[in-house]
Amino acid sequence: MTTDIVWEIPTPLSTLDVRLDADTVTTVRQHGNPSGPRVVFSHGSGLAADLYYPFWSLLADGYDLMVYDLRNHGWNSVGAQTDHNIPTLISDHDIILQSIDRAYGSKPTIGIYHSLATLITLLSFSRLYSVLILFDPPLTKPGTSQTELHDAAERAAALIRRRGHLFKRREDFIELLGIFPTYKRAVPGLHDLMARTTLRQSASGEGYELRCPREYEAQLMDYVRSFFPLLDLDLVACPVKIIGADPTLPHAYLPALDRQLASAMDYDFIPEATHFLQLEKPAECVAVAREFLERHGLA
Repeated sequence: MTTDIVWEIPTPLSTLDVRLDADTVTTVRQHGNPSGPRVVFSHGSGLAADLYYPFWSLLADGYDLMVYDLRNHGWNSVGAQTDHNIPTLISDHDIILQSIDRAYGSKPTIGIYHSLATLITLLSFSRLYSVLILFDPPLTKPGTSQTELHDAAERAAALIRRRGHLFKRREDFIELLGIFPTYKRAVPGLHDLMARTTLRQSASGEGYELRCPREYEAQLMDYVRSFFPLLDLDLVACPVKIIGADPTLPHAYLPALDRQLASAMDYDFIPEATHFLQLEKPAECVAVAREFLERHGLA
């Protein structure tokens, strides 16, 4: 995609280094309005929190934004592959949330997450949230849809392992995204932003590589399906809003939310948007989120 739009991530108002274990530190970045309600945000597998800037920047006027990357993603260095698993990510989530609360003080906290981060959040059962807004979480009822989800996860893991991961230039990666159907609906300038937020200079110093190694992402996909049956919104202690992909579109990653389950919860979908809805229709996603926050006195 050729575009003159360049998304520039502003310098954070502050940063908080959180030690997750003896070898791993992640950096939480504060953006937005420190006097507003707190929003904690994280991202989907293989991506980066800064990639969602076209989305979360639209909340910066009224919310105290705490943005962080999952381990082995984004700003973080790459650690041991054995630690790239769901239980470790759940532990990371809880440590990060508690560290934010200690460092910045207790206040109403809104969790806004996408894809993998929604799964991690739901499995943590944290009591620190006032509300949760979950974008396209992998929630299905047992049965055919559950089987479809497992099959999709298996196919996705195989595709991830075949994904190109080394590039001589960032421009080569951008050109690849331009022909890759997964991101054809992305907002203008997103391909360039993705190159800057999901690639790092390779260890050899020649060219660029994915910040989250493809072997790590595929490993997570291999095992993540084992945790789907554990997801139970009835166990969440705060109001939850689900915002999904358009269920009439072919799914690019995992199947859309089961319609029977959707009818029993506070659910909306974004028309003509795929699993990557925040990267495709950020204004529409924020509008639905704001309506939910207004209803709960958090506007």
